[in-house]
Amino acid sequence: MPESLDLAPRRGRPRKFGSPARAVTLTLPEDVLAALGGIDHDLSRAVVRLMQPEMAKKPHPPAELATFGRRAVIVVNPSRTLETRTGILLVPLSDGRALISFDESVSPAGLELTIQDALEDHRLTAEDARVFESIAGILKKARRAPEIDLRQHHIIVLESTRRAPHRGAVSKRRRRNA
Repeated sequence: MPESLDLAPRRGRPRKFGSPARAVTLTLPEDVLAALGGIDHDLSRAVVRLMQPEMAKKPHPPAELATFGRRAVIVVNPSRTLETRTGILLVPLSDGRALISFDESVSPAGLELTIQDALEDHRLTAEDARVFESIAGILKKARRAPEIDLRQHHIIVLESTRRAPHRGAVSKRRRRNA
């Protein structure tokens, strides 16, 4: 269950990252600085980007809010069951989690009901049930919070129209050369 849905603007400078941060001083070789600069002109962002795969190994809650300014999105541990049972599309993130997206036919209220129905099905694995319960808790808390406006935004997802070749299928080129 989410601990807080406080999205009120904070005083002072906005957070640079999605979690608390502090300034540190490092002495690094020039070639390392150049390599970091090639990843991102902001060296702290370059270091964070390099560390994301390592941080992905750290266990995350089944679902949680990723906050940016006065907005937040729900990020989840990927679950094929979540996609098939709810009609959502999980967009993979670099830290191993996923962003929930869906088309116009699904609404946040409809998603919440679908998740509640799925939770009544005792065939869900324990891991899937934790993801479903966490999302349901976040949506319920957001729906009941007078200071939160639950909105549905769209993201752009580019999807290939090509089909992946079937395993064991012989390509036309290989058949011609055989």
